[in-house]
Amino acid sequence: MKKNGTVYLVGAGPGDSGLLTLRGAMLLAKADVVVYDRLVNPEILAFAARAEKIYAGKKSSDEEDSEKGGNIRQQQINRILVRIAKKGKIVVRLKGGDPFIFGRGAEEASYLKDHHVPFEIVPGVSAGYAVPAYAGIPVTDRKLSSAVLFATAHEDPHKKMSSLDWKKFASFNGTLVAFMGIKRLASIVKSLKDGGKSLQTPVSVIEWGTLPRQRVAEGNLGGILQKVKSQRMSSPALMIIGEVNRYRKKLNWFSGVKNSAEKKPLSGKTVLITRARTQASGLRRILENEGARVMEFPAIQIEPPKNWQDLDRAVKSIKSFDWVIFTSVHGVSYFFARLRENKKDARNLAHLKIAAIGDATAGALRENGIFADLVPKKFTSEALIAEFKQRNQISGQRFLLPRTDIAPKFLKDELEKQGGFVSEVVAYRTVPAGNRNSKLERLIKSEKIDYITFTSSSTVKNFFEALNRAKGSVAAKSRLISIGPVTTNTLLDFGLRPYREAREHTLLGLVEAMTHAK
Repeated sequence: MKKNGTVYLVGAGPGDSGLLTLRGAMLLAKADVVVYDRLVNPEILAFAARAEKIYAGKKSSDEEDSEKGGNIRQQQINRILVRIAKKGKIVVRLKGGDPFIFGRGAEEASYLKDHHVPFEIVPGVSAGYAVPAYAGIPVTDRKLSSAVLFATAHEDPHKKMSSLDWKKFASFNGTLVAFMGIKRLASIVKSLKDGGKSLQTPVSVIEWGTLPRQRVAEGNLGGILQKVKSQRMSSPALMIIGEVNRYRKKLNWFSGVKNSAEKKPLSGKTVLITRARTQASGLRRILENEGARVMEFPAIQIEPPKNWQDLDRAVKSIKSFDWVIFTSVHGVSYFFARLRENKKDARNLAHLKIAAIGDATAGALRENGIFADLVPKKFTSEALIAEFKQRNQISGQRFLLPRTDIAPKFLKDELEKQGGFVSEVVAYRTVPAGNRNSKLERLIKSEKIDYITFTSSSTVKNFFEALNRAKGSVAAKSRLISIGPVTTNTLLDFGLRPYREAREHTLLGLVEAMTHAK
């Protein structure tokens, strides 16, 4: 009889991926399946590179889940966890904040216990204190508040009556933190007023706390509704009521320093990433550090070759080559994986010279113990050929090119034209990310996208093929940013001129093209 797997109920924290616990990151890395909630930062999912991801978002009555769609009920989630665990899988149930603070973790754990499935609770950083901290508001203070009360505006709808008496909370002599949907704000404020809470009581409402898109409405009980309305704030939001709000003016570290979240170059801008999901986290991190709100539409995905014969043959005959040229991080990754699979390592490359296009590719080589002999200053095939010509190192040399299946022919053709002998092998495939036009259509309809980034020709081709199917015109409303001349030429082939091309053909260069945009 197959042994049941274990379900780990892991708190993902309030949003900022840096607040994920070490235990949570470790479990994500070894998980077979991750069942995750709507408010989990996609960057956290990158820790689970090998796992199957199942979206289990539940939207509240006053929120639109435009990006992911669907509304899986709690009982369905419970059954999914049990079904997968009984297949012997390691399951991470990834929940925003802490699973036992308004996270329904107890319900899920009870269901697992009833069905004889082992589980473990991994606490997370709760939004209840982390979000106020990112706004410069301590929930307790020896002078102003020695107690804090956490309450949620979303109770079990099957309850006969609410267990919360907001009028009584008005007399609470401490900090009141309300987890709420924005639509409940008015009723909470009214109940507190009816309960005798002073209209001058300081209040803050924090939207998307701990993330670059964080916004804070500051006021008092008498005027907070108008402040929130004027800023057009929406869920998710947290409300902090009490004298501790007075600290925000002095302790506003996240939005009060130079290049802070609310004052960064891309603050208020929405950027759409089109590169493969496995690559997107690095670019997302850089953009969010600049204040952008980041959305993803992976136009491509990276897959192994249909078979390993050609690459393995090249690896086994590696001593017959003079040069190996790597044009991407993926080429490095797959090449060295097959090197190890064939019981070889970096010592077998000792006689070779190595060329790399791009700093990222050179960095991936260093991680495998190899320092490239040649990295052109411009990260293009044309620049690499020019460097080879200048060194007079092409004629009579044998070159191995482990590349994608759709690589442009220029590099191979030019090397052969100059007298080189080239073996080009497919190390990985670049394929369309599937029929995702329904998601793209929702993005176009529901979002104002300021910038769309393209990091390769394949992202351009697959994105606009999906766009044509979706019958959208997002390109007319958004600024297109290209990573380099090859990508730019592909945009031009589609009749589109990029708003900016990165001067340095890297992710940092791509972001710089946006941050310096006028």
